[in-house]
Amino acid sequence: MRKLLLTTAAVAAAIAGAVAAETAFGTFTDTRDGQTYKTVTFGTQTWMAQNLNYKTKSGSWCYEDSLSYCKKYGRLYNWKTAKTVCPKGWKLPSNQEWDSLVTMARGHSGRKLKSKSGWHDECERHENGNGTDNYGFSALPGGGRISAGVFYSAGDYGYWWTATEDSGVLAYSRGMDYDIDYVDEHSFGPSYGFSVRCVADNP
Repeated sequence: MRKLLLTTAAVAAAIAGAVAAETAFGTFTDTRDGQTYKTVTFGTQTWMAQNLNYKTKSGSWCYEDSLSYCKKYGRLYNWKTAKTVCPKGWKLPSNQEWDSLVTMARGHSGRKLKSKSGWHDECERHENGNGTDNYGFSALPGGGRISAGVFYSAGDYGYWWTATEDSGVLAYSRGMDYDIDYVDEHSFGPSYGFSVRCVADNP
C-alpha cells in the first residue's frame, strides 16, 4: 500500500511540474493609452491576465459610471465593441478558445481561474467566493450592464464576451460566480455590457 501511495504522489508531482513548466508570465503595454497588462501563457495560448480597461468613444462603461471600478475590474463592453476593442496583435477569444482554457484548468473549475481576492466572501451560502488562482489567470467579478443602463453584480459575478455568435441574434459569453466553482456558458443579447479578456492573435 505504501508503495502505491508513493507512486501516486510521484505521478501527481510530475503532473504539477508539467503544468508549471507550461505556464509563463509576462506583460503587455497597450500603446493606445499606455496601460500595461499582466499576461499568462498556457501552451500555445497567451491571455491577458487582467480585464481590458481601454476607453472607447461608445459601447463601453465603468461599472456604476465610477472610475474606481474601471481601475479594479476593467471596463464593460457591448458585444459589437468587444469584437474590435482588443489592441493590435490581440483578439476577443472564441468560445472554442475559452474551451481550451477551461480544459487546461482541469475541467470546469472556475475556482482555479478566479483571483485570490476581490470576490464576495460574506454570504450565508458561501463563506469564501475567492479562487485559488492556480494558473495566474486572476479572473475578477466585474459584473454586468443591461441595455437600460442598469449595472449589477460586481464583486459577485464575472461575465466575459466571446467572439462566437449564437443563432444570429445572441452571442456566447463565459461566466464565473462567487458561490459556484465552475465556468458557465451563456448566450446574451449584444447590448449587454460584459468584461473582455483578450487572447494573443497567433498566426
